[in-house]
Amino acid sequence: MISEPLSESEPSSEVAGAPGAKGRRASSGLGRLPLRQLMCVVPFALLAYWTVENWSVVSSGVGLLKDAHPGWLVLGGIVTGLWSVASSFVRQGTVVERLPAGRLVATQFAAGSANQLLPAGIGAHLVTLRFLRGCGVPLDRSTAALGLYSLVKGVARAGLLLALVLVFPEALELPTLVPPGQAVLVGALVLAVVAAAVTVLLLVARRLRKGVVRFLRTALLDARTLHRMPARTAALWGGALAFPLLQSGVLICVAAAVGLGVPWPHLVIAYLTASIAAGLVPTPGGIGSVEPALAFALVMVGAPLVVATATVIGFRFLTVWLPLLPGVAVLALLVRRRVL
Repeated sequence: MISEPLSESEPSSEVAGAPGAKGRRASSGLGRLPLRQLMCVVPFALLAYWTVENWSVVSSGVGLLKDAHPGWLVLGGIVTGLWSVASSFVRQGTVVERLPAGRLVATQFAAGSANQLLPAGIGAHLVTLRFLRGCGVPLDRSTAALGLYSLVKGVARAGLLLALVLVFPEALELPTLVPPGQAVLVGALVLAVVAAAVTVLLLVARRLRKGVVRFLRTALLDARTLHRMPARTAALWGGALAFPLLQSGVLICVAAAVGLGVPWPHLVIAYLTASIAAGLVPTPGGIGSVEPALAFALVMVGAPLVVATATVIGFRFLTVWLPLLPGVAVLALLVRRRVL
């Protein structure tokens, strides 16, 4: 009996399981390095290294926190709780539909904890996306709402920083960071490089280009509609401006508790500068990027290093670690009740 020959499209198990094939699969697996995961781990490693190398500064900062004024710390915790309210206003301003206020605030509080698990705010966006879909907002408009949220918050933060720097030009010693007369040149060069990279990426990746065009078309249409509604416009931009001011308010409370002795406008400028710089490094919850950026910014506005370290530790405790477990509990409750 003559057996039928093997077809080319159906390789034998011997060929598929050959040592050479296994070696090729292993080598291809080793060749694909998880660059995104490594980029997220690097800031943690640098933060741990800096902590070990400057343990005396860190321990002195923790000692200052032990003697901090409790009233200011309690006020800082209350201001932290208002973040969810400001974020809810911005989220409501990104969609035409009226969202249930109570569930929206609870969702944003839970999103803060989800944000500690994934980089670049992806955790909060995923939670909000599920909430919007559950409220009947179509997928394309829900995605456009997430993009509008990030864009408006970034514009508000940068605009607020620019306005404060113009009013208080002595706050940051910018000439020590950028040579005099070259700040505009450096900024233009950075923007040109980023714009060129994005353009090349869109030209090469056809599917990505189509997705971006479709997304921008939906986002622009929704943004035009929303800005014709005074209530949505007020919620969108009012919340976007209130959010960084509330974040700076927590920093001001912690600074007052440890006796930092820096004027509050300078603290706001330091926080806005640090948050924008830390946003360039996509780490979960900003851990490993916010801490050194904020400590450096506080030193730039005239704070002693030890007191600045104490302020950063207290700020991160109130804004990250203290709300973490309650936020996870609220997230689990929302999932159990099928709100998400």
